Amino acid sequence: MAIILKNARSLNKEGQLEPIELKIVGEIIAELSSTIEATTDDEVIDVNGQLLAPGFIDLHVHLREPGGEHKETIATGTLAAAKGGFTTIAAMPNTRPVPDTKEQMEWLYKRIRQTAHVNVLPYASITVRQLGRQLTNFVELKEAGAFAFTDDGVGVQSAQMMYEAMKQAAALNMPIVAHCEDETLTYKGAVHDGTFAKKHRLAGIPSVCESVHIARDVLLAEATGCHYHVCHISTKESVRVVRDAKRAGIRVTAEVTPHHLLLCDEDIPGLNANFKMNPPLRSKEDRDALVEGILDGTIDFIATDHAPHTEAEKQEGMELAPFGIVGLETAFPLLYTHFVETKKCTLKQLVDWFTKKPAEAFKIHAGTLAVGAKADVTVIDLHTEEAIDPNAFVSKGKNTPFAGWKCKGWPTMTFVSGKLVWQKGREQ
Repeated sequence: MAIILKNARSLNKEGQLEPIELKIVGEIIAELSSTIEATTDDEVIDVNGQLLAPGFIDLHVHLREPGGEHKETIATGTLAAAKGGFTTIAAMPNTRPVPDTKEQMEWLYKRIRQTAHVNVLPYASITVRQLGRQLTNFVELKEAGAFAFTDDGVGVQSAQMMYEAMKQAAALNMPIVAHCEDETLTYKGAVHDGTFAKKHRLAGIPSVCESVHIARDVLLAEATGCHYHVCHISTKESVRVVRDAKRAGIRVTAEVTPHHLLLCDEDIPGLNANFKMNPPLRSKEDRDALVEGILDGTIDFIATDHAPHTEAEKQEGMELAPFGIVGLETAFPLLYTHFVETKKCTLKQLVDWFTKKPAEAFKIHAGTLAVGAKADVTVIDLHTEEAIDPNAFVSKGKNTPFAGWKCKGWPTMTFVSGKLVWQKGREQ
């Protein structure tokens, strides 16, 4: 039996919306046409003029399992991804234990097969237990299915360690993905070293702690020929370094989060730890540089850095609460409302940042609507406005700074390999 999505719209190459219908047979897109004839055996779904987009890709997600199941699990995190329109996500390795051995990677894949609602690409750590003292066995981890290598959650502090990691990764044609933070320059801060920190007499994290690591790493990437990727870029100096590196022909890519594109430290309403993340919300000038960077192609794509924590943890206050916010269920509506509706970018640009661009950067076979491709499809309502309600999240984490924000552009159905894994209004 086939599934036919009728009365839909999609974006053509020029970025214009046009009528489309889509037929799924098994796991594959079998037909794309303005009109598809259905047989009595087909399941027909009328999507009432909504947008059909390739399934979204998020290459920066914290699923917390193993070791942090009270915050999130593979099951709850991937259901949150499906609700947000994501069909492929990459899971960060700052779990306990860390996926730093073949055995841990094999366990993780088994758990993904058992419980995940969407495609999960697991990262392996660069160093053993993410301690920065000894490299993991890159060959063994690649063979076990590692997507790429990162110590996200902490930066690799030793230049020699990063240099050796990049040489090994380049030999295996694997990316190094970096949380960029020189710990000698963080001053144990909780927020950006700027307006908010001074007002509330908090220790601040200066921008240079990020940009100096990126500057170091792009030169190491040039020396080794490694694909080097910058996580959650947040400062104007970092954007400048990446822009200059790309102009020099260095193989560097970068991502930015919705919260760094939409907020700055002046927007933090008092000592609310739902506005505490790492990297922190920077200055208005930094935010403007990030917007310019994503628009001119310096920054390659959007990633959420979905980082769930418990409510009790976030109530410990701005200085003691853990860094991080959730983002999977709100990313597209926030940016559709505040970028597309305000004419900062086109709908095609936004969809590409969630699909085509991360797929191209990491050579993933995803992010496209095409006959013969896997039927990873997201259906989006561009018109209905709803307020963000953390209590309605399917993620265990409710820690968002966007509670109450009214948005359009909500995903209503998500298909993974032809299977409807989430639908608005349907019990999961």
